[in-house]
Amino acid sequence: MIFERILKAPHQTFFLFGPRGTGKSTWLKKNFKADLTFDLLKSEVFLELSANPEKLRSYVEALPKKSKIVIDEVQRVPALLNEVHSVIFEHQDNYQFALTGSSARKLKNNQSNLLAGRAVTRNFFSLCSSELLSEFSVSSILQFGCLPRSINLKSIEDKVDFLSSYVETYLREEIQQEAAVRNLPAYSRFLKHAAIMNGQVLNLNNISREAGVPRATLDGYFSILKDTLLGEFLEAIHLKAKIKEVSTPKFYFFDCGVVRALRQELREPLSDEKGYLLETLILNEMKAYSSYKAKGWEFFYWGVPSGNEVDFVVSQGKSKIAIEVKSSKAWRKEDSNGLELLLSEKKVQKAYGIYQGSIALKKNGTMIYPVQKFLELLWSGEIF
Repeated sequence: MIFERILKAPHQTFFLFGPRGTGKSTWLKKNFKADLTFDLLKSEVFLELSANPEKLRSYVEALPKKSKIVIDEVQRVPALLNEVHSVIFEHQDNYQFALTGSSARKLKNNQSNLLAGRAVTRNFFSLCSSELLSEFSVSSILQFGCLPRSINLKSIEDKVDFLSSYVETYLREEIQQEAAVRNLPAYSRFLKHAAIMNGQVLNLNNISREAGVPRATLDGYFSILKDTLLGEFLEAIHLKAKIKEVSTPKFYFFDCGVVRALRQELREPLSDEKGYLLETLILNEMKAYSSYKAKGWEFFYWGVPSGNEVDFVVSQGKSKIAIEVKSSKAWRKEDSNGLELLLSEKKVQKAYGIYQGSIALKKNGTMIYPVQKFLELLWSGEIF
């Protein structure tokens, strides 16, 4: 099944960044209608253009004006961006380029030409609830994620095979071929332990000890994860709520299925990680909504050393909302403690609870919604 994606194609040259397998190429075929495509994952195309980047110009200038050109996985040959910039400048934007990438690492490391404002940037995500519609299933997504291929596969064994291969391909192509790390076995061990800590306050000393990786190496390893778009840090926010607040960040992966593949638990039933996976789902839905709808939201969490915390604080300008996520089917009074504290001290304007129950509730100023209802309100623009 091909899903209708929310993102609309810009009318000028653009970068399209997103993890592998999220459907960038499928989206481009439907929404961009390229006259010429360079897929840098194909060996012959990569070898030709990496040896002679200037050849790109001769191919493009042979096309009629107003043609559209895709360069897929542009980070593999960053020098092509100089040629793109030159063509756009000399031909007064008569050609439109779509430049896709599943890694920002090589572009950053090579201080690549990012076209000096002549290109906009768009981000691409796994399938979200408003794209899945009737195919959306919380339990299935927590187990196997929302990558299009995973959603379309019907059997559990096929999903397990796909996600296991996805992780192996990431290590082989993104990491080993591009020489991102010197010690691939150590990085592989790190990945498993980073996935075990998904959504939790990071204790780098524990990860170092459990994975057998030097503490000094972990910052670089997390940077690789971030640059290859597999996840992002969630920083703690200080709201000066008359109490000492934590500062250590969390790290969330971009897809629940990838988390479970890295943990090597795809065949296991959901267990104590269920709450963190639900947080992962909600965070990535909110990020997708903010990006696709150009809301410019910023995402944090709030916590204190005693353990009281709020999963997400979403900021837009001076306005903030607090969100607590629970995987249980019943909302307990203590689940609202952090939300009520931030509301009472006027640190946030609204507070929401999300749980796996079936009815909406209102308790002491906090609206509490079932997962699917919250997501419906999110995508209809009613949350912020």
